[in-house]
Amino acid sequence: MARRVESEMRRLAFDRVWVDGNGSVVGVVEGARDGKTVLLDAHTDTVGISPGVPWQHEPFGAEIDGDKIFGRGAADMKGALAAMVHAAASLDRSRLAGRVVVTASTLEEVLEGVALRSLMDQVQPDFVVIGESTNLQLARGGRGRAEIHLTTIGRPAHSSSPQLGHNAVLDMMKVIAAVEAISLPSDPFMGPAILALTDTISDPYPGHSVIPSICRTTYDRRLLPGETSADVLDVIRHHPALEGIHLRAEIGTGHYTAFTGALLVCVKFFPAWLYAENDPFVAAALGGLHAAGIPAATSAYRFCTNAAYSAGIAGVPTVGFGPATEADAHVVDERLAIADLQTAARGYQAIIESVLL
Repeated sequence: MARRVESEMRRLAFDRVWVDGNGSVVGVVEGARDGKTVLLDAHTDTVGISPGVPWQHEPFGAEIDGDKIFGRGAADMKGALAAMVHAAASLDRSRLAGRVVVTASTLEEVLEGVALRSLMDQVQPDFVVIGESTNLQLARGGRGRAEIHLTTIGRPAHSSSPQLGHNAVLDMMKVIAAVEAISLPSDPFMGPAILALTDTISDPYPGHSVIPSICRTTYDRRLLPGETSADVLDVIRHHPALEGIHLRAEIGTGHYTAFTGALLVCVKFFPAWLYAENDPFVAAALGGLHAAGIPAATSAYRFCTNAAYSAGIAGVPTVGFGPATEADAHVVDERLAIADLQTAARGYQAIIESVLL
């Protein structure tokens, strides 16, 4: 995928193209005059193919059926990446004051913003456009994500004498009941925070005639603007119903290896972000879309994106714009309307021109 993007950027005469140590591809289009830098980012990695559910189209065939293109990554987000690459290459460079950088970043599906952080260090953008699906609306915010690891610690014993031990799974059942009853905050624009249990496992496993002494549970916590790791952990750690239970609650750490062999490590807390409707970049981007005949309104991502770094941590003005809907991602027979793909390319040009002309 990286080689394909690099080849296309070179074919389209980008001024500079390189692949960084994480396997992310960078292409630069220089304007005729000095000015700001706009970075457009789309990730190259995808989720896998859903097991046990047959596809009607070849998952990696990029088959065109009617007015849509089918395949894993069509919506999330090879389509947006292709639109970004061609939009940047089609700009009238003689009119641009500044430069456009298109990044095809790695490992977004598992570590949102970590590869982008390295890319932003390399090119120092003034503005960032995230290409995740918005149904051709303009996202001015997005939920964040935290991976919460809960561990209960008991005492092993032979299962013929369970009273001699302390069952960590039974403790975890109490923890889960308490966590599921926690009242979560909500935001009128971003929607509610979310806390979803994703896995539970005991140790030893399998438990052959042994009372489990360890039980681990993972929760996916979708974050709202301003929430911190202490906010999401303390409500669990200090829950009155869990007094007396030996419980550890912490944010997980991810270790993932890029195809280049580079190891990316990050604490899995990716903050939410939100800009006001009248923020200068939001207003300029929205005006550019309207001038291009795209009737966009502002919206917010309900999932986490690389903007968790660009906006949530680095504080660089960021918007999201892309074809397809959030519901089109990670599904069987993932698809993208070709007309929306073409509109997305026009939209990326309009956003770029709104700040570089």
